[in-house]
Amino acid sequence: MSSPDEQKQPKIRRRGFVTVSLAAIGGAIVGAGATWGGMQLVPAPNPKETKKPKSSSNDDDKVEFNRFVSTALTVPVVTAWAADGATVAPGYVFLSPRDEIFTAAILDNDGEPVWIAPNGIDSTDVRVQTYKGKPVLTYWAGRVASGNGHGTGTILDTSYREVATVHGGNGAIPDLHEFHLTERDTALITTYPVARLDLSAVGGPKDGYAFACRVQEIDISTGNVLVDWNILDDIEITESMKRIDEDDDKTGSSPENAFDPIHVNSVEDDGDRLIISCRHTCAIYAITRATAKLQWRLGGKKSDFDVEKDAEFSWQHDARWHGDGKLSLFDNAGVSGDEAVSAGLVLTLDEKAMTATLDTAYRYGEYEGYAMGNTQLLEGGRAMVGWGSAPAATEFDAEGNADFGFTEIGSGSYRAYRFEWEGTPATIPDLATSTTDGKPTAFMSWNGATRVTSWALLTGADASSLAEAATAERTGFETAITIPDAETTAYLRVEARDSDGTVLAMSRVIEAS
Repeated sequence: MSSPDEQKQPKIRRRGFVTVSLAAIGGAIVGAGATWGGMQLVPAPNPKETKKPKSSSNDDDKVEFNRFVSTALTVPVVTAWAADGATVAPGYVFLSPRDEIFTAAILDNDGEPVWIAPNGIDSTDVRVQTYKGKPVLTYWAGRVASGNGHGTGTILDTSYREVATVHGGNGAIPDLHEFHLTERDTALITTYPVARLDLSAVGGPKDGYAFACRVQEIDISTGNVLVDWNILDDIEITESMKRIDEDDDKTGSSPENAFDPIHVNSVEDDGDRLIISCRHTCAIYAITRATAKLQWRLGGKKSDFDVEKDAEFSWQHDARWHGDGKLSLFDNAGVSGDEAVSAGLVLTLDEKAMTATLDTAYRYGEYEGYAMGNTQLLEGGRAMVGWGSAPAATEFDAEGNADFGFTEIGSGSYRAYRFEWEGTPATIPDLATSTTDGKPTAFMSWNGATRVTSWALLTGADASSLAEAATAERTGFETAITIPDAETTAYLRVEARDSDGTVLAMSRVIEAS
């Protein structure tokens, strides 16, 4: 990953306002007037032109931002595309576009924000999971540095209230790469503690410093550590595909310059065992939960499986077990400087014959995500692939055809998912006024609300006697309504309404000036 200091200053885009009805004159509601899903989608990108730059450090890769009047929240603009006749999976897209930070967000099929994380710090791996039998929104939040992170796991309910915060145990700090909840109401996390280590076998100092990498299972309600696997207890440093250059006298010489021989990046629950991906060994591991004993290696230098050519992978992320011998992963396939094409892979593992064969490969043109990335298998045989540092996400149909996606996702997203989600914020809608094209205009939004289909603007000369003056269909994250009779309007309020016209929430009353 590139550091936040390497990111360039963003361009800014503000959403426009729409024509609305005036209740006082009985006009009809006017919507966004666009196509599929409410906005005009761009054509599908040419697969022959999908090679993406390996960094965003050049001047041509500036990130464009959504900016709003009603709130200071912001997130990079993304571009949505869909093939003719595409029927995408239900729900929203969950990702964390990167600019100066990773910003967790939920987007609709048009790429329009539905929810933007309000914490203002790095947030990754945002997704819907289950805790205590209920759907929750989860993500990691903290500080990213040196390709890993220091932070906590966050669990929110459908009102975006914090249900729990998950910390590491035994002195460990949760890292950005994994925050996975299990059916046992536990959390699987990765951590990157620095340890003293003999690095001479990989070209470093004998008395050096390295990220040891640990995997923990934490009981969410008590904070108790149920599993704590120090990976270097079972994996020798020589299994790493990384080496310290003989001319490099810094890497491994101090805690600030720790060597990263393992780089754990995903932990998957499979009941009595855990499936763990380690990027820098190019291998996936299974351990017994009860004892943290290593069961097998898949890939890398000491694979216990015979891996067929088409099933080979390297520098991978996001290994997920689906039962019946099926394992999905994101094959990064290369590192910066190498020519490679990434893929979402589904492998079939025969744990008796100890063979690994290819079931499905999802590729789109020459997308290469040299870092980050994931593969999510959806209902009905569909799949979502997040290309990581190649700033795109692609959804595939049951036949493996790419028919929907996002491009220009900042300078990349750690993962990209699709989930169904219904949120009703505990907060009230935001309302502010500004002048647009010389007309006094009210701007309204309600971060995270998924049931709002229209807005009503209430105005009056007295704060206690406001009446409906205009309505408008919701036109994305922020909707704008021209204020009628602005000269005589002293106070404003807006109501968020659902498809039946039921009022879901009201903003505070503000002065029109």
